[in-house]
Amino acid sequence: MDKPFRSYAAWFREQLGGRVQKLSLDAGFGCPNRDGTLATGGCTFCINGAFTPSYCTPEKSITRQLDEGIAFHRWRYRKATKYVAYFQAYSNTYAPLEVLRERYTEALSHPEVVGLVIGTRPDCVDNEKLDYLQELAHNHFVAVEYGVESTSDETLRRINRGHDFQTARHAIEATARRGLHVGAHFILGLPGEEEEFLIRQTEVINSLPLTTVKFHQLQLFRDTAMAREYDRHPEAFRFRSLDEYLDLVVEIMRRLRPDLIVERFASEAPPRFHHGPNWGLIRNEQLWQLLEKRFSDKKSYQGEFYISLPPKTE
Repeated sequence: MDKPFRSYAAWFREQLGGRVQKLSLDAGFGCPNRDGTLATGGCTFCINGAFTPSYCTPEKSITRQLDEGIAFHRWRYRKATKYVAYFQAYSNTYAPLEVLRERYTEALSHPEVVGLVIGTRPDCVDNEKLDYLQELAHNHFVAVEYGVESTSDETLRRINRGHDFQTARHAIEATARRGLHVGAHFILGLPGEEEEFLIRQTEVINSLPLTTVKFHQLQLFRDTAMAREYDRHPEAFRFRSLDEYLDLVVEIMRRLRPDLIVERFASEAPPRFHHGPNWGLIRNEQLWQLLEKRFSDKKSYQGEFYISLPPKTE
């Protein structure tokens, strides 16, 4: 391993050969936490536009979004040899199976697309949908990424997530049983979650049959319920400096299962979305360099303190 942690880019190359680029898509799916099925306000932290590129709009066909995404990335990176369609916006299994077949088939019909990454909620999958994805995986790269956010049911209620952690565990296990690549996303620093919990939570993450994991720092975005909560009770929030956050991530990753692929440990969003403390303009590439240096300074590595033990019950 040439890095002190399992690199997503290197793993992607191993899976597909060559430099692979994910192309974000907005395929017009909704969210049960927004349309009234569960709630109408969504998760308190959520503003989807903060993380989707400008070319992603559901008014454009999937094919057009893919074409524009390829053109953009060829201009920016020039190195990608293969592309994976990333169904990113909202909950991308939240539709009848026939609709999913139509959207996924269009993406896979693109001559430069070799697979799918499907971002969704744990409460938006069932056996029929997972069986279909298992069929697709016979001939294509297929990964499912679940927004989990926290292993604490108390936190999930507080952020109006609309499901408990057991729902996430069940979905992850059902996906992994079908031989699909499965990922999970966690936010570090949600209100009420202090250092001890965030480090201890790693034991629970290790117990999940995950292929990949994403972390990112708590960020406040304008016009969200969490931003309004912060304005009323700023004392309930703790925002770490970049140095503090790097130290936290290193301590988590020292305990992280050594085979887990770390896709992301922080995120960036356009300044126009921010509300409250943030790190300013720092790019993802710089963040990875800083993390590698912090590992090097500590002479540490992913899995250094990993012990295979049953997780504590949350």
